[in-house]
Amino acid sequence: MNTGDQITRVRQHFTDSIQAKQQSLEPLAPVIARAARQLSQTLDQGGKILSCGNGGSAGDAQHFSSEMLNRFEMERPGLPAVALTTDSSTLTSIANDYDYSQIFSRQVLALGNSGDVLLAISTSGNSGNVIKAVEAAHTRNMQVLVLSGHDGGKLSGLLEDTDVEICVPVNSTARVQEVHLLVIHCLCDLIDQHFASQEK
Repeated sequence: MNTGDQITRVRQHFTDSIQAKQQSLEPLAPVIARAARQLSQTLDQGGKILSCGNGGSAGDAQHFSSEMLNRFEMERPGLPAVALTTDSSTLTSIANDYDYSQIFSRQVLALGNSGDVLLAISTSGNSGNVIKAVEAAHTRNMQVLVLSGHDGGKLSGLLEDTDVEICVPVNSTARVQEVHLLVIHCLCDLIDQHFASQEK
């Protein structure tokens, strides 16, 4: 591939990413705002946010957790959030002793409490271990926030009235992941704004 063709492909990726974000803006903006209220209320009431996902979605779960525990763009106290994707000993022991599909659900059952939120990230909405994590969260009377894509997959059918689904309405996995990152930054910003308003 020559340099000109490479530049054309790069430009197309940028264009496709911009279009995915524009396509997502109107349907997702009110849902993101609702999700931010859910998370802010959880944190106000002393609850915590557990997050999970696979691959790039695991990275997103950890990204969100780090922005909560440390800071996003404003100075504030750290907020309680735990990514269930980071402890390799726990993940491999559960996968070895039980099954890979239980690597998140067993952690949810051990760490989750009523009043907490599970942030479950799956671009397809069909990740088996994320589905089991959502089911486990419901048994612990936790609310669930799902970041999905395409048509929402199987996760859409598991959600209860108090849960929130942010489903990116595009088919490309890469584009869904790019919008998920923007959604996470929107959530972090709205949570920042919530706590900033309490200090006034």
